[in-house]
Amino acid sequence: MFNAVPSAEIKRIAEKATGTYTLLYIKDTEVVWGYLAEERMIQVMDNTGAAMVYADRYVVKSGQTEKSPTIDYQFGSLRDDFDFGAVVMLRTSSLKEAASRMNADYRFAGFYDLRLKLSQKYELVHINEYLYTEQERDLRLSGQKQFDYVDPRNRERQIEMEQACTEHLKEIGGYLKPLFKSVDFNQAAFTYEASVIIPVKNRVKTIADAIQSVLKQETEFPFNVIIVDNHSTDGTNELIESLATDQRVVHVVPERTDLGIGGCWNMGIHHPMCGKFAIQLDSDDLYSDEHTLSKMVNAFYEQQCAMVVGTYRMTDFDLNTLPPGIIDHREWTPENGRNNALRINGLGAPRAFFTPIIRQIGFPNTSYGEDYAVGLAISRHYQIGRVYDVVYLCRRWSGNSDAALNAFQVNANNLYKDRIRSWELQSRLTSDR
Repeated sequence: MFNAVPSAEIKRIAEKATGTYTLLYIKDTEVVWGYLAEERMIQVMDNTGAAMVYADRYVVKSGQTEKSPTIDYQFGSLRDDFDFGAVVMLRTSSLKEAASRMNADYRFAGFYDLRLKLSQKYELVHINEYLYTEQERDLRLSGQKQFDYVDPRNRERQIEMEQACTEHLKEIGGYLKPLFKSVDFNQAAFTYEASVIIPVKNRVKTIADAIQSVLKQETEFPFNVIIVDNHSTDGTNELIESLATDQRVVHVVPERTDLGIGGCWNMGIHHPMCGKFAIQLDSDDLYSDEHTLSKMVNAFYEQQCAMVVGTYRMTDFDLNTLPPGIIDHREWTPENGRNNALRINGLGAPRAFFTPIIRQIGFPNTSYGEDYAVGLAISRHYQIGRVYDVVYLCRRWSGNSDAALNAFQVNANNLYKDRIRSWELQSRLTSDR
């Protein structure tokens, strides 16, 4: 059985289930149970009163067995690709009750809809014990898997997942209507209209290309680039300094040594030379042509928004296009983007912010998820604009920090993003909207 399963199949299972517990296989893979594993799942379910339990497991990859833990389910665990493993155990009475509240007829989002319905009334419990072994069929690296949700081939599936998530948010009181605060672009004076912010550490192979892609921008307004070098040791610092003969290049080396990427962003946006709009560029990446800054800045005024997200093309180090190609995040719509943002794992690139507002919110001092956190916070009150022209080149290479993460690192990242979602969802439930 697949994780992407029709609603009709879930309802049929609920109707046919007669035992106290229902074991549901949600991946088409072979499972070998550990000693007394099923009994342990029943025991935990009885002890906790949970409606669903799932467990850590071993996975076999290319003949090698390794640990593959899962993570705790949270209030904000709204990702439709949440990893429960290959099998879950359900309390049949809870399964039947939740299935009775499944009103939509989905082709792909049946199990997703079910577990959201379950989470509204019951506990979903993670057993952090290795109870079975499954065969891993997807042998791609983490850096390749992470873009599946924006692959155009998965668009129909994503639309269903959005519909199920939106319904869930409405049912728990976390849905936001498309009503936004206005943005006053004249509330403060700035010397520069735009500043490109580049946090960097040990990217001597790529930083010069990134900076040059900024300096070649053609605009009708003044701009600069603020590079926050987080104590590089590979020659990056010296390379930046050699380019700082251009007065538009602002080279910042923090006195602090405890900054993540988010902390470096805070240094950049609070710098006295930061412009009215702060625009992202990762030290690995490039702007696609000389019009990127103009398109991003114009979008603020045209769409009256506090944040703008562009469109990027995936490339290798030599700028050859990689699958899935152009990432335009069509799942972000003016009507429902702020709700769907709680389901997806990112908002796109490049990201640009109206500086007075991003200064109020600030970035968490982390090196993962910091951009997602501020995007959610901004979307709670303000519209986020979009540029659908390709304005950014996202270069994937072995030096990317997320190119090949192991299961424990992926879990740490997902756990943190789920926590960000939980905090944001709690804010939306309690804030004056």
